[in-house]
Amino acid sequence: MIEFVPTPERGRTFTLEVPVRLSDTGPDGHLRLDGIARYLQDVATDDWDDTGIVSDDTWVVRRTALRVVASGRWPVLKDTVALTTWCGGVGAAWAERRTDLFVNNELSVQSVALWVPIDLGGHPVRVRRSFFDVYGEAMMGRKVSGRVHVTSPPTDARWLAWPLRRADLDVVGHVNNAAVWQAVTEVVQGPVASVEVIHHGPVEGGNDVRLALAHESLWLVVDDEVRVAAHFAT
Repeated sequence: MIEFVPTPERGRTFTLEVPVRLSDTGPDGHLRLDGIARYLQDVATDDWDDTGIVSDDTWVVRRTALRVVASGRWPVLKDTVALTTWCGGVGAAWAERRTDLFVNNELSVQSVALWVPIDLGGHPVRVRRSFFDVYGEAMMGRKVSGRVHVTSPPTDARWLAWPLRRADLDVVGHVNNAAVWQAVTEVVQGPVASVEVIHHGPVEGGNDVRLALAHESLWLVVDDEVRVAAHFAT
């Protein structure tokens, strides 16, 4: 079960304010899921840059889950979303990033993501000492598992083509995390109560990608191999 730990009483937190613009919203005026994914990616990047840590490592996301809080309101066009992020825990070669989204100073959406550091050759590496120096106090020694839940499309899944676009690719030729979330946006109409996206492997430019959909779950499949799985509740 995914745990959403509370904001730490001490240690590093970082806040970014983002206006919800036309490019982030769907026809109903609600912030799209891939828009939230981009916000989460941006606040993580800005937080890391703000620490001043110098490293050749790159952090890649392995799993992201979010949920709407009971009293929360889904962000809509012209809202200003304040994102507060911190490290919720760590493992040998991964770390957990918690992020809370506020609208009008009220908590709206909570997110937790598992990130893995990789070196210049694309190989996972252990979390560096400099990371603990900056984020260690906030996580308060909490250890997190790097295990992710593995699923595959059932026999009654509906299959769709998922053509890639050049705009989907990032600087290393992989489909960007926010672009992967567009697959969820494509099949989920409007806000969700919760959603989890798991990256089992990269989706790369030139891949022939198929999307399988069944029972509030979807999978992006390349050569019969699940590269991404998503599970959601509306």
